[in-house]
Formats: sequence, structure tokens, C-alpha cells
Amino acid sequence: MSNRKYFGTDGIRGKVGEAPITPDFVLKLGWAAGKVLARHGSRKVLIGKDTRISGYMLESALEAGLAAAGLSAAFTGPMPTPAIAYLTRTFRAEAGIVISASHNPFDDNGIKFFSAEGTKLPDEVEEAIELEMEKPLTCVESAELGRASRIVDAAGRYIEFCKGTFPSELSLNGLKIVVDCANGATYHIAPNVLRELGATVIAIATQPDGMNINKECGATDLRMLQQRVLAEKADLGLAYDGDGDRIMMVDHLGEKVDGDQILYIIAREGLRQGQLRGGVVGTLMSNMGLELALKQLGIPFARAKVGDRYVLEKMQEKKWRLGAENSGHVILLDKTTTGDGIVASLQVLTAIVRNHMSLHDLCSGMKMLPQVLVNVRFSGEGDPLEDDAVKSVTAEVEKTLAGRGRVLLRKSGTEPLIRVMVEGENEAQVTELAHRIAEQVKAV
Repeated sequence: MSNRKYFGTDGIRGKVGEAPITPDFVLKLGWAAGKVLARHGSRKVLIGKDTRISGYMLESALEAGLAAAGLSAAFTGPMPTPAIAYLTRTFRAEAGIVISASHNPFDDNGIKFFSAEGTKLPDEVEEAIELEMEKPLTCVESAELGRASRIVDAAGRYIEFCKGTFPSELSLNGLKIVVDCANGATYHIAPNVLRELGATVIAIATQPDGMNINKECGATDLRMLQQRVLAEKADLGLAYDGDGDRIMMVDHLGEKVDGDQILYIIAREGLRQGQLRGGVVGTLMSNMGLELALKQLGIPFARAKVGDRYVLEKMQEKKWRLGAENSGHVILLDKTTTGDGIVASLQVLTAIVRNHMSLHDLCSGMKMLPQVLVNVRFSGEGDPLEDDAVKSVTAEVEKTLAGRGRVLLRKSGTEPLIRVMVEGENEAQVTELAHRIAEQVKAV
């Protein structure tokens, strides 16, 4: 990874009011980005956000910075992250900016950039922006200043795009679906997409108040959705995260269907339809059950580092079209340029309708191995993963699993956590082994 100061794997993220998510920093960031992007041409940048209360403050700061550099901002209002990637392309904008901290709590926020092609900014552009940040802020001549405008039909355009990824000869008539929008950016989009395709929709967590985004709802907390699916006797439930780039599902029995299972269903359907080109990319966290199930179907599988950025890199390197993280980021490069929760859920719904099978039955070809994840907080000083005692207990555990499971220790990219993951055939054993390693990490 390069030695960038502000940009992480997923843009710039942090607690609102603490550096770097402060009005003055974001103003300067808008200006620096404007200076770099203005070298390219169109002079228009799209700005979208999720439903966090801090979005208003940050979009104003960004717009002022861009204007000072001579770029105009077009606001979409609350929109899913993948919608900004799509609209940036269709509007031929210089870039798209999303103000969101995805699945994090409401008092975090972040800034993420998309290129004119709707992909993450190349490293060299991010580095150029960081270089510009070191310079004093200047202002172009008054006649050159940027303007601000609002895109009034952004939601409608994106709804039509999503519907376009669902086969025109099929419909969702007769399906009862509970949709959990996490009080986030999909609240006015996902229910409409599904209703317009014919489903009976029960929408929950669609009342954002600026502070309830991801709170006990959405892709990171399925309990409310599970209860509602059972209470309504629905066919299935869909849960998006705060910015709509993740999808998790619940079958009619209230059981969780995660990104690995979603990836399996989409890959198998692609194979059946003769549309799967190449293989499938997962991550180091992808369940071994996915790997084994794909092997049975003869579908090549590769693991990338954790993070949708790395999944995408691996897909591009192998020239494959399909990849996902078990957390529900699903990337379908034959449909769009970035992870898109709504588009991914429509591909699973396609398989349900085409095969006249329930979500539960579609998952049955893949047996998930018990996987236990323990998060250990650390101060951020030193590296517990380099500690000899941690290494030796990890080696012992690997020996115990004897090739019929996996151990993975990694640092979280977004929080000061060490993630300890153990996977194997026996849940009790896996749990015990994961905690054994976690205790050693804590001791360090």
C-alpha cells in the first residue's frame, strides 16, 4: 500500500468533528480534489450522501472547496453509493463524491471518490490530491468560480437502472418480500424497485432521522428483519446497509443468507444460463463451504485480501466478472462498476423466479462450515500479529485442525481491532480454538 496520509482502502473515514472529518479539512479536501480534477476537463462533480445528519455540513464544505477551485457541484441528495458511481458515468461528470461511512454508526462519516468511469479513483489521483492538500488554499477569479445545482430526478434514474438488470420477461408477482433499508440511503429506492417489478413489499427501517442509520437494523443487524419475515410469513427478507453497497438476506425460515451464499447462488445461476465467464473471487474470510461448493460445480475460485477494493483488483487481474465478500459486498462487473446491494439482490431474485425455488432451497447446494470470528480491541501500538506467543498458539491451532479448517488473523482496515477467525467442521471445537488465540492476542 502506498504511504497515503488520509486515504484508506475505502476513502477517508472517521468520527465527525475529529480530524480528518471536520468542516475545515473537508473544505480543503474539496479544493484539493478540485485542483487535481480540474486538469481533466468537464468541471462538474456529483455529490451524493447517505442519511447521516453530518451529511449536510460536509456537502456544503465540499461544495465550497470545489467552487474555490473552479468546479461545479451537482447534488443528488441521499443516494446509495453505487448510484453515485452510476450517475457519475451517465452525467459524464469529472468525478463523483459520496459522503458516507457505509455500515458504521451515525457519528462516523467519510468521503469516497469515484472516477468519471464510476470506479474508485486511481492511486496516483489520490496521491495528487494529498499533495495538493499541503499547499495553501487559493481561490480562482470570480468569473471562474464553480456553481451548485441539484439533480432532481436522481432517484428515478437509478431505479430504472436497477430494474434494467432484472430480466424483462420475468416479474416478482406473487413474492412477498420484507425490505430493511437500515434507515439509510436505499430507503426511497429499494422498496420502489421491488414494487415496480411486481413484488408485495413490506418496508422497514425507512424512516431516517439522521441518527438512526444502521441502528439495530440493516445488513449488520438482521434480528428485526428475521422477526418480521416470520411474522409476515414472507418469502424472504432483504437487508441493505446504510449506503446500499451491501446486501444480506433472510430466507422464509428466518435463517441468515450471507454474501458467500449469495455469491454461490449468482455463480450457479450464471453457469446454468451459460453467462458465467471465468471464475469467482471471494476473500480470505469467505467460507470454506463456498470454495468446496464451487469446486463441485467446476467453477474456479480465488481469494483476495479483505476489502471490496481488493476483490475488484483480483477480478480485473483475472478478467472475471463476479466477486463478493461474506459481509455482503457483491460486485457484478457485467452489470455495474462497483458493489451494489440492490442489483445483487435482483440477481438472486432472478434465480428464485426462474427456478421456482425458495431462497432456502437455492442455498442448499452449499454447506457452510462453522466459522467463528472474535474481535480483539488493541491500542494500535505495536503489532500483536508479530508476537511469538501469538504465532505459536496459531501454529498449534492449525495443527489441531489438520487441514480440515482454516485460521486467519488480520487487522481491521477501519477500526483498531484484530480479527481472529477460525473455521472447521465442528462448531464447539472451532469456538474454543478461536477464543484460545484471542486470549493470547489480548495478553499481548
